[in-house]
Amino acid sequence: MSLAGVRVRAGCAADVAGVVALERAAEEAPHWAEAEYAEMVEAGAGGIRRCLLVAELEERLVGFAVGKVVGGDSSAELESVAVNVKARRRGVGRALCGAVAAWCREQGAAELELEVRAASAGAMALYAGLGFVSVGRRRGYYRDPVDDAVLMRLELRKG
Repeated sequence: MSLAGVRVRAGCAADVAGVVALERAAEEAPHWAEAEYAEMVEAGAGGIRRCLLVAELEERLVGFAVGKVVGGDSSAELESVAVNVKARRRGVGRALCGAVAAWCREQGAAELELEVRAASAGAMALYAGLGFVSVGRRRGYYRDPVDDAVLMRLELRKG
């Protein structure tokens, strides 16, 4: 997938170190072990299906996203999206979210859910622009700093 020079593709083992470095540089990203990212690019076992998608601008890794579908469930989760600070507001996040939504739809999911910090106005605007709607709130969900989580959902099946 390509949007305004942004190339989105499935992550591979060679991307893991770059993904971890990018994730560590983004305070708002969930910080997972390198082994978790490595597992995502290997053939998955069990009932959880995950995708690790990476975004490149000018052949440089500038972002990644993680999507998850569990078992035969018709719902999916956008678990993480991170974009290098210097590459923000260039369509990278939009391209990554769109690619995760497409992957989840291919996996049979009917809806895609996410949690976002209530203070992240830019992220919430991005998600709303993609068609996500707010469906709930978890008070005090995030730490460092303490913040509420806004729950958002995107319907994937065309009516």
